[in-house]
Amino acid sequence: MDRREFLKASLGGAAWAALGTGLAGCAGDPRPAAPRPRAGDPLGGLDAVAQAELVARGELAPAEAVQAALRRVAALDPVLNAVVTKSFDRALARVAEGGVSGPLAGVPYLLKDLTDWAGVRCTLGSRLFLDNVSESSPPLVRASEAAGLVVLGKTNTPEFGLLPSTEPLALGACRNPWDPSRSTGGSSGGAAAAVAAGIVPLAEASDGGGSIRIPASCCGVFGLKPSRGRLLDGGDAPGAWDIAVHHCVSRSVRDSALLLSLTERAAGQGELPPVGFVREPAQRRLRIALATRSPRGEEPAPDVKAAAEAAARLCESLGHELVEAAPAVAGEAFVEHFLTLWAHGPAQLVESLALRRIDPEAVLEPWTLGLAAEYRAKPLGSLPAALAFFAEAERVVDAFFADVDVSLTPVLASAPPRLGELAPDVPFATLRERCIRWVAYTPLHNVAGTPAMSVPLGQSADGLPIGVQFAARRGAEATLLALAYELEAAAPWSGRRPAVSPA
Repeated sequence: MDRREFLKASLGGAAWAALGTGLAGCAGDPRPAAPRPRAGDPLGGLDAVAQAELVARGELAPAEAVQAALRRVAALDPVLNAVVTKSFDRALARVAEGGVSGPLAGVPYLLKDLTDWAGVRCTLGSRLFLDNVSESSPPLVRASEAAGLVVLGKTNTPEFGLLPSTEPLALGACRNPWDPSRSTGGSSGGAAAAVAAGIVPLAEASDGGGSIRIPASCCGVFGLKPSRGRLLDGGDAPGAWDIAVHHCVSRSVRDSALLLSLTERAAGQGELPPVGFVREPAQRRLRIALATRSPRGEEPAPDVKAAAEAAARLCESLGHELVEAAPAVAGEAFVEHFLTLWAHGPAQLVESLALRRIDPEAVLEPWTLGLAAEYRAKPLGSLPAALAFFAEAERVVDAFFADVDVSLTPVLASAPPRLGELAPDVPFATLRERCIRWVAYTPLHNVAGTPAMSVPLGQSADGLPIGVQFAARRGAEATLLALAYELEAAAPWSGRRPAVSPA
C-alpha cells in the first residue's frame, strides 16, 4: 500500500475526498457548569438486552425507546458534550416507518465520530472535517442497523483518535459522568460517557491503542477489544498496518457478547472461527498471569495497583490459578516503534495538505502536528523497522499465551486525570511523556492482535472508576467473555451510578 492509499484507508474515503473540497471554521468550546441533571427515565438503567426484550414482548415500542433516549440526551449532554452530531430526525423517521426488527430491535445506539454513516457528518474530531459528510456506511454499521439498533448520532472523539483523552479543539472536551472535571479517556470517550450516563445502553467504539479499554476504564463501563480480523470492520484480511478494531462499550457483558455475535465475520469470511453468542460463564478454570508493572517496568498509582491485585484475588477465590508473569517485550523499544506507526498517518496528512496549499497549522491540532514532525525527524527505514519489531512482539505474545490462558494487568497507570492534563495543546514533549506513561498497558494487544477487555472492578479513593484489563490469545474472545460473566456476578457494577445519570 503506498502512502496515498494508506492515508485514504486511515481517514476513510469521504474524509480523504474532503481534503480537496475546502475547509470549515472551528466550532466553539462549550464549557458549561456541571449540575447534576436527572432524566427521570427508568429505561436509562436498563441494558440493551433488557430493552430489546421489552420491545419483543410488546411492552415497549421502538419509538418510545428512542424518544426516551432523546430526552436523556437533552437532559444530560449539555454537561457531558458526548453527542456531537445529533441525527434525531433520522432516528425518529426510522422507528416511525415501522419494521425495525432484529435481536436488538428499537435499542438506541450511537456511532463514534471516526466511523462513516451514509449521509451524516463525520468530523473525525477535527476542524479540517467539520463539513465532511460520509458517502456510505461500512459493513459494521450496516450489520448493527440490521440487528435492530437505532442510531441517534455521533459521539465525541479526539482529533483522528490520536489522543487518549477526548478534548478536541473543534468540538470541545467531553466530560466524565462521574466527575465532569475529569477526562473520559479516549479515543472513544464520547461513547463511554454516553453509556456510563445512561443515555444509551451501548455505543460503537474503536481501538487502535486502547481506545475502547481506556474510556471504559475511565467511565466505569465494560469494554471488549476483539481480536484483529474478528469483526466486519470493512477491511480485507488484516495486514501489518491494521492494529485498530471496532466493537462497543456497554453497561453489561451480555450486551457486548450479543453485539459481537451479530457483527463478527461469518465462517469463511476470515481466518478466525466465529465466536457466536457467549451467554454464560464456563466451567473450565483458567491459568491467569498477573502483572502490575508496565512493559517499561513502571508501577501504576497505588489505587490502580490495589484494584488489579484485588481482581487477582477475586479470580483466585473463583477457583482460577494465579501466577505472576508478563510477555517479555522490550518496553522502551516498543514505545518508540509504536509511536513511529502512530505518527505515520499525521505525517502523511500534513504532506497531503501541503500539496494542496492548505496550511496544516490552520486546521490541525498541535498534538497532530507534533506527531507529524516527530515522524519526519526519524531516519529512513523507521516504519519497516517498527513493523518488523511488531511481528516479533506478536510471536512473543503468542508464546506467552501458550503457557497461560489470560493475562491480568491495569488498564491505565492512574485514575482519570483532570481535563486539560492531556489536552492537544499541552506542549508536545510534556504531552508525549504523559500519554506514554498513562496508557502503557493497552497498545501491546493492538500490536499482537489479541482480544482484551476493561472490566469495571475498581474505584479510586475519591470514587472514580478504575478498570482492570484481561487479555487472551488471539481468537479467544469466548474465554474472556465467560470470565467477564463470572466477574460481573461476583462483583456487580450495574448498580453503580455516576453523578450525571438518569434518576
